[in-house]
Amino acid sequence: MWVNAFILALTELKRNVMRSVLTMLGIIIGVAAVITLVTLGDGATRQVTEQIASLGSNLLMISPGKRMGAGQTSGAPLFKLADIDAINRNIQRLSAVAPIASASTTAIVANANWSTSVTGSTNDYFIAGNRKLAEGRLFAAGELRSGATVCVLGETVRNKLFGKQSPIGNALRLHKLSCQVIGVLQAKGQSTMGTDQDDVIVIPIRTFQRRIAGNQDVNMIQVSVKEAAVTEQVKTQLQILLRARRHLADTEENNFNVMDMKEIAVMLSGTTQMMTGLLSAVAAVSLLVGGIGIMNIMLVSVTERTREIGIRMAIGALTRDVLLQFLVEAVVLSSCGGLIGIILALISSAILSGLLHVPYLVNLPIVMVAFLFSASVGIVFGYFPARKAARLDPIDALRHE
Repeated sequence: MWVNAFILALTELKRNVMRSVLTMLGIIIGVAAVITLVTLGDGATRQVTEQIASLGSNLLMISPGKRMGAGQTSGAPLFKLADIDAINRNIQRLSAVAPIASASTTAIVANANWSTSVTGSTNDYFIAGNRKLAEGRLFAAGELRSGATVCVLGETVRNKLFGKQSPIGNALRLHKLSCQVIGVLQAKGQSTMGTDQDDVIVIPIRTFQRRIAGNQDVNMIQVSVKEAAVTEQVKTQLQILLRARRHLADTEENNFNVMDMKEIAVMLSGTTQMMTGLLSAVAAVSLLVGGIGIMNIMLVSVTERTREIGIRMAIGALTRDVLLQFLVEAVVLSSCGGLIGIILALISSAILSGLLHVPYLVNLPIVMVAFLFSASVGIVFGYFPARKAARLDPIDALRHE
């Protein structure tokens, strides 16, 4: 009975190919849009997570003021190198504690120049930020102590000033400061915020303070924790230590902020997933529209085939046979639309993932849910026309012209 109903459904659909395709269009668009958006959303979420992880392992960012990235609050003091020493002395299980002081600058080599940023730090900067050398070396202990005029370049700066040539041993000028290039960092690409992580020049922190900034300030501290399990504990210890060093009373709020990079990853991933969910919900509306289209076409089909239904019932077809025939037609329409939509979604997702530079991650559960939902649309919206056909009076059906 089921096989016979399926064959009859296919025969009827082939008889009106153009109408069948137009009827499936709503389902095709709905399924393709939902799967494509979810695939791109999952890829964007993965990319955000990977980019945050690339900034450093179990990384804590300490900045002056109450909010990271919102500027310093009025009167919030900057850090000093003594704060770095205090953290190293008093807090255990740290991989690196890196002071960071930055400024915009213009790097000049012969006739080439490039506007970039110069960062003063120590070798812990490379550990905390998970930065590897492509060539050359890091700062020697004597260079850090004396504030030597040496520098390590990001890949973007190397390309702009030296092209494909090795810059090791060459000199470049940062305004009036001449630095010898001792190393080049491996490329990391853009950060989650869209900034170029390779557009940087790193020099010893004492060199930066004496020759560029003209003060002893440290704008930010990066702390890398050895064990992920104790990150929250270390964060609490840092807050207690810095409150004591900054002489804050129990009733005073922190005039600094300790941000766990995992919190940023969770926040950004949550935002991406929420936007994906909202867009997918909007796209799913077209599935509803497609279901209404199927119901309308099936009602038209019942009217057109009234005499055929009467003949079938007159020669012995039962009510359930007619109901099943039209219900199967509706399910075949929606299921074929779902399959075509899945194929289009996989192709378009692969293309868009390449264009947007996000990972291509096929979410198989979503693919299955989309297909089952499209089949369910056929059952729900095909039932009413099928029931109408099954309830036709055979005598009246035979008289229908």
